[in-house]
Amino acid sequence: MAAIKTETLTLTVAEALPKDVGRGIARMDPRDMAILGVQVGDIVQLAGKRAAAVKAMPAYIEDRGKATVQMDGILRENAQVGLGEQVQVHSTAFQEAATVTLAPNSSQELTLGKDTVYLTRLLEGLPLAPGDRVRATFLNGRYREFSVAEASPAGVVVVSPRTLVKVKGSNTPAKERSGTTYEDIGGLRQELRKIREMIELPLRYPELFKRLGIEAPKGVLLHGPPGCGKTLIARAVANETDASFFTVSGPEVIHKFYGESEAHLRAIFDEASKKAPSIIFIDEIDAIAAKREEVRGDQQVERRVVAQLLALMDGLKSRGQVIVIGATNIPNVLDPALRRPGRFDREISISVPDRNGRLEILQIHTRGMPLAADVSIERLAGITHGFVGADLEALCREAAMTTLRGAMPRIQWGNDSIPPELLTDLIITMDHFLEALKEVEPSAIREVFTEVPNVRWEDVGGLEDAKRALVEAVQWPQSYPDLFRQAGTTPPKGILLTGHPGTGKTLLAKAVATQSGVNFISVKGPALLSRWVGDSERGVREVFRKARQASPCLVFFDEIDALVPSRGASGDSHVTERVVSQFLTEMDGIEELRGVTVLAATNRPDIIDPALLRAGRFDIQIELPAPNEQARREILAIHTRGKPLAGDVDMAGLASATEGMVGSDIEAICRRASMLAIREFLANLSVDSQTPDVGAFQVAARHFAQAVEEVGKRAYGQTG
Repeated sequence: MAAIKTETLTLTVAEALPKDVGRGIARMDPRDMAILGVQVGDIVQLAGKRAAAVKAMPAYIEDRGKATVQMDGILRENAQVGLGEQVQVHSTAFQEAATVTLAPNSSQELTLGKDTVYLTRLLEGLPLAPGDRVRATFLNGRYREFSVAEASPAGVVVVSPRTLVKVKGSNTPAKERSGTTYEDIGGLRQELRKIREMIELPLRYPELFKRLGIEAPKGVLLHGPPGCGKTLIARAVANETDASFFTVSGPEVIHKFYGESEAHLRAIFDEASKKAPSIIFIDEIDAIAAKREEVRGDQQVERRVVAQLLALMDGLKSRGQVIVIGATNIPNVLDPALRRPGRFDREISISVPDRNGRLEILQIHTRGMPLAADVSIERLAGITHGFVGADLEALCREAAMTTLRGAMPRIQWGNDSIPPELLTDLIITMDHFLEALKEVEPSAIREVFTEVPNVRWEDVGGLEDAKRALVEAVQWPQSYPDLFRQAGTTPPKGILLTGHPGTGKTLLAKAVATQSGVNFISVKGPALLSRWVGDSERGVREVFRKARQASPCLVFFDEIDALVPSRGASGDSHVTERVVSQFLTEMDGIEELRGVTVLAATNRPDIIDPALLRAGRFDIQIELPAPNEQARREILAIHTRGKPLAGDVDMAGLASATEGMVGSDIEAICRRASMLAIREFLANLSVDSQTPDVGAFQVAARHFAQAVEEVGKRAYGQTG
């Protein structure tokens, strides 16, 4: 038993790091730990409205000197304190737990079989006392929460491998909590701060608003792409605040009988008013609050529901301390009257997470996983552009399922429990994550998602100037953003690749897509053109909207001359003129194009509209020349890589013999030489030979000579 110290500190409660959730630790300044006389890992007691035991750990360097204690939502509930409130911290006595009885905090059935050894291993080292809430995170990132019903001996105990853990009964409270805390949300720090200002302050300190002589905000609209965390935020708010929480899905409101839909909506607001302070969360609000002028004649129910919702949110009758949170992924279809101040006072856009946001989300979803030493969460965060929170959760789940598939043959299906040694051997490696990446597509660019071919810079022969320009324009802004900010400059918006067919324009685009690691959207110029009025322009808008949403992003327009020819040159239709105008405004209009680089390729730059070629749109224009002799040698080396060449093959001679040819011609020569060698090899096989000795196969100089002659005739015939 540890000795009890008398020193006590008063510290302010701060949000914990996502990776610390459920571990029963509180981080504080090492100087505060020294004052308390505790070492790293010692047990201390946090006293709010209730006392809770935790492990003391030092705060990270950036969080020191603030007189705060970082606690997760579970510990805050155990100590009955909120963020920004103060707790008394002092060391406490503890003993090793002999038995711990847990009661599930959810009405969902928990299947652990007869063996709770795995659960004991998950809770090992956790300090707890009767009445505490604890969390166990399982292999697939899912977690279950329990209340400690009993523990022996009395007082604060710590779970050890010798502790007997029992699970029995249910402790489902009258108001079942979601269990989601602010630490379970990654990459949305700014959005959470705004929401807490809007919701927690009015509910907790209404006198502040009375003193200022203003009404507290009463509505928040959350909008963003599917899977970005709108509903998750509402769950966390419901769990973290003491207000009554009412949740309703938009389509639930609609009934078939006249007047029932409006009555259902009124009943929800009446109940919320009786139990104020309260929060009403309306998910998929677009289903019941669409623009009234666009409602068809047979949809009068929807029109009346919108009017009823407007009246309830800001009509003649005040709704008191009732805050409404709405969520939608298509905010532009909502009735404009709903989006004015007094109804939804603040609209918060929840965007696709950046690299740091993805890192936080991955840390949250992998914190209960047995990860191998080769797993680099930082690398995964760097290569998952366009992934929203739901995608990253699916990625972690798929990696865990890949691990389970490997263990399936070892499972004995007749037994009720899993052998402990099998559970110990379940380890998730980096290969499992990379395999899962093949199965999970990014939601933010799902409609325009392009599988990037694995082409690297070393697969492109010659073109050194073009490669350097692309690295500077695409890779440098992602690798050195601070340097660009310090220089006070922005990267170029557009790069136009020109040159004769076969010089490597599309190949360069594939290479820069692979090497840059950013999202890649490939658009074939003619594919956007439509016979319907407005469809072509909408296609251009959608491409750029998706690109902004999934930034950093590289958009590649192949054969762009078909999409944006000179205006006035075509007299048969005004479609191309409108498309050109749309393209010009998207690239350099009022709305800034941030984090998006446009790469285009054409072999007819003379017919592209001149307005597109000015600085600010296509800043860099790179003409790809026909390869010189050195470049042809490099291209030959790339396309003969891995081929069984005979000793008489002279690369220098081949490079000289292919004067005037482009990269695609040289690739065709290498392919044709291989086919000629295969034809000759099979022709020389004896009739009795069933299985040819492929080890003797070689591509000789004569095959290359014949290929040069055949391809040369075709190439020179076309160009001449």
